Amino acid sequence: MSRKKIIISACLLGEACRYDGKTKEVNAVAEAFREYEIIPFCPEAPLFGTPRERISVVGVHGQERIITEETKRDVTSALRQEIESFCQKNPQVDAIVLKSKSPSCGYGTTPVLNEKGEFIHLGNGLAANIFEDFYGKNSIKSELDFINSALL
Repeated sequence: MSRKKIIISACLLGEACRYDGKTKEVNAVAEAFREYEIIPFCPEAPLFGTPRERISVVGVHGQERIITEETKRDVTSALRQEIESFCQKNPQVDAIVLKSKSPSCGYGTTPVLNEKGEFIHLGNGLAANIFEDFYGKNSIKSELDFINSALL
């Protein structure tokens, strides 16, 4: 019998893959799924390297786009391709834990900005939206679910 599979944002597992070259390791996440086959996930690092220019979710003409903060480059298509390729390589998973507030991975916690860089509302990162469509929303959590439960 094969082990259950889980996708976890790589930065939560201790990989230094964030835009600033740092990690956001949360031991409670890896510990909670130690019996699972863990599939690390970071769509930004393979495309843009680490460290890299920061990206944001920006509302542009009624659509949410992923835009680099300094050069204002739209990288939505490249990220979408990377994420969809990841899904095709990992068609069956039992759970997903994504990094909150991330423009790629945030699930209901990602700041969505207008073209002036002003906050509009909280939404999903691009991967969270694609994962929700591909895997279903019931399997997605963020590290906040594990941090908050550890405090109880």
